[in-house]
Amino acid sequence: MDDAFRFADSIGPAKIIQVYEPAIGLRAVLVVDNVAAGPSIGGVRLAPDVSTEECFRLARAMTFKNAAAGLAHGGGKVVLFGDPHMPSGGKERLIRALARSLADEHDYIFGPDMGTDETCMAWVHDEIGRAVGLPRELGGIPLDEIGATGWGVAEAAQVALPHCGLAMKGARVVIQGYGSVGRHAAHFLAQQGAVVVGVADSQGSLCDPDGIDVAQLDALKAEGRSVRDAPRGRKGDGDAVIDIDCELWIPAARPDVLHEHNVGRLRAKLVIQGANIPFTRGAEEQLHRQGVLCVPDFIANAGGVICGAVEYRGGSQATALATISEKIRANTRQVLADATARGIPPREAAQAMALARVKKAMGFRRFGRG
Repeated sequence: MDDAFRFADSIGPAKIIQVYEPAIGLRAVLVVDNVAAGPSIGGVRLAPDVSTEECFRLARAMTFKNAAAGLAHGGGKVVLFGDPHMPSGGKERLIRALARSLADEHDYIFGPDMGTDETCMAWVHDEIGRAVGLPRELGGIPLDEIGATGWGVAEAAQVALPHCGLAMKGARVVIQGYGSVGRHAAHFLAQQGAVVVGVADSQGSLCDPDGIDVAQLDALKAEGRSVRDAPRGRKGDGDAVIDIDCELWIPAARPDVLHEHNVGRLRAKLVIQGANIPFTRGAEEQLHRQGVLCVPDFIANAGGVICGAVEYRGGSQATALATISEKIRANTRQVLADATARGIPPREAAQAMALARVKKAMGFRRFGRG
């Protein structure tokens, strides 16, 4: 079989498009996985080490995420090769060129992801008029500003903690990836009585068993500094957060941060996946055998795309937050109940639920495919 079809299965991907304009340094991949339910929504991920395989895995996660959330959208993703911290002018040139290159791909709606934000989506909207996660000034619901994904993660935690026999008040939380998702999740959980005892960013980690002042961390991050610059707490490398005792561990950064070689170090009772594909399959299976509950990414972190879908149809911020709460709570309950009843990992239960919804949508299409 041709290498281009190595990802193919019964539901997708519908398209894999490579974009290359060496004169301006533009190199990107778009994967439109499945559009049976409607045009795909998925973020643009900007990083120096992305790949076609990662893009497909992320697009498939979006297919399952949108199906599980009951959205009239399929799954897609763009990965853009580059430094997310490049000067604004260079980033704008790349994003605008990317948008123009994909102007005719109406099966894909741009959204923000790691390395991109509302401003980037404003550039896309200016070029082709097809983006969500726009600034307020353009009629958007700025999902990073309001913390839509972090809100959903906190909602999933409210359902999952009692399932594990744990209470939110006093629950120790560790967050791997103190960016947009992790930062907002930390605030929402702290407001509900949880105690953040460990955080990490790209430069290192911070641990304080007595609790970390998240407002102080926000001030540091606003200055472009690291969590390691906090005046209190034990400092370490980024991986040190794996070893911190806690009730709730939230990965909110890159893919595959927990894998077969380090999963044995995790000292948590519950994982709520704020990042996309943060664990390898083998790592999740090992945690299941150890009795650690993992709420999978496309269930727990769907807040951003739910917000984008509400925005796409002209809904308000209040509607978006209420919809996120309703859908993520219901799906978390269903997945955990199914997993418990069948004695299977939550991911397996979640995939079965999402796949059934995708295939039902495909059955309504003329040729039965997305």
